[in-house]
Parts: sequence; C-alpha cells; structure tokens
Amino acid sequence: MYDVIVVGAGIGGIYAVHRFAQQGLSVAGVEGAPGVGGVWYHNRYPGARVDLEGIYYSYFDPELYRRWTWKERYPSQPELLAYLNFAADTWDVKRHFRFNTWVTGATFDPATDRYVVTTDTGLTLECRFLVMATGPLSAARQPDFPGLDEYRGETLLTAHWPDHPVDVAGKRVGVIGTSATGVQVIPVLAPQASHLYVFQRTANYSVPAHNGPMDPQRHEEHVARIDELTHQCLHHPGGTDLPLADGPAASFSPAERTALLERRWAYGGHAMGTVFTDQGTDVATNELVAEFVRQKIRTVVARPDVADKLIPTAYPIGTRRLCVDTNYYQTFNRDNVTLVDIREDPIECFTATGVRTRAAHYDLDLVVFATGFKPFTGSLFKANIRAADGTGLSDLWARGPVTYLGLQVRGLPNLFIVNGPGSPSVLANFFPTTMQQSAFIGDLIAHMAAHNHTRVEPTEQAQREWTAHVAEMAAPMLRYKTPNYMVHVNDDGSRAFIPYPGGFDRHARKCAEVEANGYEGFAFS
Repeated sequence: MYDVIVVGAGIGGIYAVHRFAQQGLSVAGVEGAPGVGGVWYHNRYPGARVDLEGIYYSYFDPELYRRWTWKERYPSQPELLAYLNFAADTWDVKRHFRFNTWVTGATFDPATDRYVVTTDTGLTLECRFLVMATGPLSAARQPDFPGLDEYRGETLLTAHWPDHPVDVAGKRVGVIGTSATGVQVIPVLAPQASHLYVFQRTANYSVPAHNGPMDPQRHEEHVARIDELTHQCLHHPGGTDLPLADGPAASFSPAERTALLERRWAYGGHAMGTVFTDQGTDVATNELVAEFVRQKIRTVVARPDVADKLIPTAYPIGTRRLCVDTNYYQTFNRDNVTLVDIREDPIECFTATGVRTRAAHYDLDLVVFATGFKPFTGSLFKANIRAADGTGLSDLWARGPVTYLGLQVRGLPNLFIVNGPGSPSVLANFFPTTMQQSAFIGDLIAHMAAHNHTRVEPTEQAQREWTAHVAEMAAPMLRYKTPNYMVHVNDDGSRAFIPYPGGFDRHARKCAEVEANGYEGFAFS
C-alpha cells in the first residue's frame, strides 16, 4: 500500500513523483509507455517540437537549469525526451515507476479511504491518494473513415509514431489534419515524398517560430538570473516571460498598431497572441490581428488560388490553438505538394489504394493521420476512476468537467488531477503549473497527516463557485463563443469552458489563498 500513486510519467508525473518522494511519502508511478516522457515519448513524428521556447519550457529547478543547455530555441522531440530523462535521472524517480503498465480501473473504498488500482498487467495496487498526471492532450484521437480497413497502404498516427525511421522517400504521401501537429510534420515530409497531398478541413492560423540554434549568451543570461526568471514566470498569466500587451488596439495609432504587429511577428511564436489586450474579446481588434496574419500568408504563398484556401476565415484568430511553424506556408510553393480542401471536396471513403473524395481519387502509399487528441478527459475516462457506488468521472462530468481549482472533484475523494479541467492547463506553460499544483497537493496531504484526516474532497459549494468563476472569466472571450476543443457543448446548446482562462498567476494566487485559509473549500474527514 502506497501513500500516493501517480499515473503518467510525462512532465507532470515526473515532477509529482519527485515532489511527493521528497517529502517522505511512499509513492508509485504507473506509466503505459516503456519509459518517461509522456506525450514526448509518443510524438516522434518528423518535425515534432514544442511551440514554446526551451528556456521557459523547463523545470524551474536551479540545479537542472544550470546543468542543461537547449540546443535550439524551440527544442525538438528527441531533445525534449532527452531532457525529461535527464530530469528523471537527476531526481532518481524512474525506480518508482511501473512502466509498460496501463491503469484499467481505480475504485475508492470508503471503508479504508483507499483507491484500489487495477492494471492491464494484472498488477493491483492500493493507495491513500490517487494523482492523475496523464495530461490534457495525451489520448490520441483514432481515425474513423469508411473503408479504412480496406486500405492496403501504410498508415501512421502522429500521436503514436514508431520509434524507428519511417521510409518516406519516393512515396505518395497523404497527411490528414492541418492543426498544430500537421503544420509541423507537413514541411518535413514534403521534401522526402515523391508527392505530398495535404487534406485540409479548416484553414488554421499559423505564425513563424523563427527557430534556430540556442543563443549561448542568452542561455547564460537566463542561468545568471534564474531566480528572477522563475519569479517572472510564476507571476505571468502564461507561466512564461513572453511579452504582454500594453493596451487595447484603440489606444494606438494605425502606424503604432502596424509597428507592434510587425515586432511581434519578428519575435515569433505565441507572442502574436497578446499584441493587444482586447484581441481575445473584441471582434474588431481580433480582425485587425487576423488580417495582418492573412496578408503575411499571401506574401508567402505564390499561387493566389492556393493562398485563398490556406487563409483562415472560419474563426477569429486565437480562438482555436494558434499554430507555430517553420516553413509551413512555403511548403505549398513546392511542385510536389497538393492542397486538397476537404470542406469543399469531402473525403467519402478509403479504398484499397488511397482516398476517394467527392470529386477525385488520390493514390497513396502512406497516410499520416495528424488528427490530434481527445482533449482533457480522454486519458482520465480511460482510467475508469469510480466511487464505491460505481459512479465514474464520466458520470460526474456528463455536462462538462466541474472541479475545485482544477485539482479535485466532489464525489471522488482523495483523487487529484494535475493540469486538469478548471486549472490553467493548456492555456499556460505546463512546467510551472505542474510544479505549483504538485506542491499544493503535497502540502495538502501533509496538512491532512498533521490533523489526522484520511479523506478529502471539495465541498459542493466550493466546486459550484469555482465552476461559476471559470464560466465568468470565459464569458467575454471570443474563444468561448467559437467551437473549439476548450469548450464542452451539451445537447441543449449550453456550454462549459474547460480550462481556467484567468491566467496561471491568478490561479496560483487563489491556491495560495486557499492554503493560507486552512484549505477552505475542502471537506476533510
């Protein structure tokens, strides 16, 4: 029997195991993959890299920070996996994990205030506290097209790319999906394939990363001020040091607005998401930023007819995940790349030799599905977490996720979620959010031990008020009104915004306030 079982060995699981072991708790980790890394273990597709700079996408641990130097501004998957192994080895957490083991169920026993955790290997474990560090984007969305079973060519899923080289040379390749993953894999596959067909349903906004080798001087500057950098990131809405907007668009002249947009474009990456304070809430300001990006696309794509299909108009910029790329739009200037607009010409089915749309048939040797994930709930529901009466997380969240602080769910005592719904999650940097939330959970467990408590869950009022607060913060956002993976839509049309949109800094302050007030909002027994 363990004090804590942590499910997942990605960014969250590595640190959570380290934090709990450090405070003297007996802890076991359970991970389905053969090693640590989480999404960065599985996402091995060509071009896979993080869309946040490595100097921020790191554990803010002074020892680790000083001993690791990123090779690129935006690290690639092999480097990210190496870093997570480096962290796990430095903290000696691998010995706590059961690898190649998937959790198939976890049931709370009220007689003992413990979870009984079952796995696909037959191993059964018990714990006082169950911590889900499975990540909000980890359960791959499986492709489901008519006739897929008949296709005789090769198929690959970006979210579960094989760990051996894939021969693309001379092949006719199709990529289905043009979101964050698609914009990374497409430019890398195009030079290798004899012909690349890109099947696009929705044109997405993508901005350049301006990636390159890590500047050694910049790295040294950050190492020298690691304490200051940590402080800045912990007090930043995104958990980074990215530049924030100075004001609404109306407070600047047209020339000043253009200059701001050009500076952010030159900076690269997600800095384009915070040019003006009102671009996420005001339609006119949002359109100003969107049209700036559209014009940039027009200057890159040589053929106007192709550019027209690539230019996003279906939704406001930033209301879906802003993509960050290297030479994505330039790829469509290649003679061996064809863009297939499947909103205009939908895929009807797969055949033995390729893909049939309403208007044409495309012979393909290899199809790459860049179809993303089942966000937020996919891995959590898969773990089959249940109360003693059989009530599962999927039952409690039938109308969308409800939590207290994104950390706990009423009805499932002693269950904690790292980077879950109701926390900053995908709207902030996973590293500082993971560290802050794991520390909060660890301190709460210590509080329970000091007061002889064996069970904790949110009060009904605290959970209701936090859910209402999340909704209130989301209400003015254009993102809340736009169909996207951060919004749960019920059959009656009602909506629930899933992550906490108030910023990492505000969430961390609220957690600190809750702790200072004796963990108000939690019911102990």
